Amino acid sequence: MKKTDAYRAKLKTLENWDTFLSQESGLPGPRGNLELAQAVADEGTAELFERYIKSPDEYLAVCGAIGLGRLVAEGQRKYLRPLRALASDSRWRVREGVAMALQRVGDQDMDSLLREMKTWSQGNPLEQRAAAAALCEPRLLSEPQHVQRVVTILDDITASIANVEDRKSPEFIALRKGLGYCWSVAVAALPAEGKRRLEKWFSSRDADVLWIMRENLKEDRLARMDAAWVARWQKRLAR
Repeated sequence: MKKTDAYRAKLKTLENWDTFLSQESGLPGPRGNLELAQAVADEGTAELFERYIKSPDEYLAVCGAIGLGRLVAEGQRKYLRPLRALASDSRWRVREGVAMALQRVGDQDMDSLLREMKTWSQGNPLEQRAAAAALCEPRLLSEPQHVQRVVTILDDITASIANVEDRKSPEFIALRKGLGYCWSVAVAALPAEGKRRLEKWFSSRDADVLWIMRENLKEDRLARMDAAWVARWQKRLAR
């Protein structure tokens, strides 16, 4: 039995989950219990998720966010609004929960997720970061037409950096960090088109854009895709 399945079975025997979740959360610690969080998302109710996303307990808020993703995937699109609000939560684990929630939507309907993320990509830096993180998940990028649209969204987000004045804000730093790996996921999924689109940014004069490009070139997935191409561009960008 998979770990998530075991947790789902356990949750079905409990009347109140809060204490169990706090005990099994893995927090404080370097890694939260994501298997349990996914089980909560599978088994919980809308009422539970709505309560959890308002909780000061970070782990419960993560579980609530992922749960909302399940509801959206099932067609309850009204929960996209609170998910978008949670994308700007001050707690980074909650923001990760939003990305995982959105990936549940993509598992069911990638076209729907792409349309929604196109809107988020025009929002604030943390909404942009959520869009990029949600879309740049290898399991969602099996169809070339989907990857092309993801690359276009990444292109638009990267272009928007030119308009950012406060480059030291936590929100922008989170976006920059996310873009520092997201491009590599999309490029590896569609190498010919991805490399062409990425190379455009290698000539940027923006220091943050160049940092993002260098970070992506460090990702092993790109070296596995085309080691010579990576080495050539790393050398050029090091000048």
